[in-house]
Amino acid sequence: LELSWCRYSGQCAVTQGVISDLNQVDRLNLLQLAPGGHMGRFCIWSQAAFAKLDDLYGTWRTPSTLKSGYRLPRPKMMNTDLARIINSDEIQRCIQNKKPAPRRTTMKKNPLKNLYVMLRLNPYAKSLRRQQLLEERRKKEKQAIADKQRGPK
Repeated sequence: LELSWCRYSGQCAVTQGVISDLNQVDRLNLLQLAPGGHMGRFCIWSQAAFAKLDDLYGTWRTPSTLKSGYRLPRPKMMNTDLARIINSDEIQRCIQNKKPAPRRTTMKKNPLKNLYVMLRLNPYAKSLRRQQLLEERRKKEKQAIADKQRGPK
């Protein structure tokens, strides 16, 4: 637990031994207030330091008196609960309905390689195929008879 004392001028009785470092309000540094970007350093602020912050940075109603033309930045969103905003009835009425998932197309099969697809496209292909097989069988039988008549080599 690190302690930090924020003040704008002068000495204070609390600085004796307990406080590790002192920071002046007009020279505040984010790395001193939140080392490593982690919020949680215990800071003790004096009432004079808060008054000096108002003079230095101003408020939302009054501009800064020490910086010329400086105003505190306004928040971009008044309600930062995005889930509540998105799920509100007003927004849900305006957005489009959810689109259905696209149908997956089946892979096209090659009818020259797949007999069942060929038969669906051309029922006569079964007869043609049968004729081709019979013709091949007849050629093999003729070749076997011719080899037998020639005799062994």
